[in-house]
Amino acid sequence: MATSPTSSSSMSSITRTLPDCWGHRGASSRFPENTLASFEAAMRDGAEGIESDVHVSADGVVVMFHDPVLDRVTDSTGRIKDQNWNGENGLQHVRTKKEPKQAIPTFAQAIELLMRPENLHVKFNIDVKADNDPTRLFTLLHETISAQPDYLTLLAPRIVLGLWHPRFLTPAKTLLPYCRRSYIGNSTRIARKYFWRECDAFSMSFGALTTADGVRFRQECKSAGKNLMVWTVNQPDHMMEAVRWEVNAIITDVTKTWLDLRSALQVDYDKTGAQYGRGFLWTTLRFYTPFLILRSRVTLKDLENKAGPFDDHAPSSEEAVPVVVEAVAAALVETKA
Repeated sequence: MATSPTSSSSMSSITRTLPDCWGHRGASSRFPENTLASFEAAMRDGAEGIESDVHVSADGVVVMFHDPVLDRVTDSTGRIKDQNWNGENGLQHVRTKKEPKQAIPTFAQAIELLMRPENLHVKFNIDVKADNDPTRLFTLLHETISAQPDYLTLLAPRIVLGLWHPRFLTPAKTLLPYCRRSYIGNSTRIARKYFWRECDAFSMSFGALTTADGVRFRQECKSAGKNLMVWTVNQPDHMMEAVRWEVNAIITDVTKTWLDLRSALQVDYDKTGAQYGRGFLWTTLRFYTPFLILRSRVTLKDLENKAGPFDDHAPSSEEAVPVVVEAVAAALVETKA
């Protein structure tokens, strides 16, 4: 958590702790996503953390890239896992479509950036996509991480492995035991059933935390001392809502927007917070519970198509705590809190 301002409007000694700022694929609203330029911009803005994604090339190089294919954001095409990094036609020559054109960074280059003296405070959330091979990926990550001087004290405590699928839990514990783990997703049910015991943090979609069960989940995380991060929060009124939820970190494409709002809250929390209402929770279709349930089911189907059934990796019943049954019918009528 970032800062502990005092509310000047009430002239009281009330101390508030505001969420950290994590750059979603860096400062990706201003620079090409998942590039060194984007990471550096977020750090210069003052972000406490960076979120990025990993895939592995055919010749075993871990690259920072969101999609499994190159087409959406680069001047090339095809699947990353089918292409070499090295060579005349290698991924090292690919450039982004968005200006200023940038190369795809490797994981090693991202770690080098994090190890610069001026960046030793910055945390790194590695979003592990479900179409990766966990053993291969985590072995390669370990090789890079462990090659850094004093990595157990200077680097490992700053890395969070973000996991979508429970297939990745055991390999993560075995091959990267020094890294903290988080669940990434949009389902509080999945978070509880498959990840609760094994994760220090939960990186949840903003919408998943707006429901009645999302309220309960926020309370459970707070009671259990679990860190709670929320993504991808780009609108100031959504940011203010996340502040009210007392989350630990806001993951955003617009790092400067959140940092500017946070600075204003430090000066006068009450006056600044009063500018942002909560009506969007009831007037925005994507925050309606039936829509959110459908979205989580679509996500689950996609993840299981990529990495197999979740139940193949289910914890024992005593491990899956807290046990909370999502009462869908009740959630439809409960008031958002």
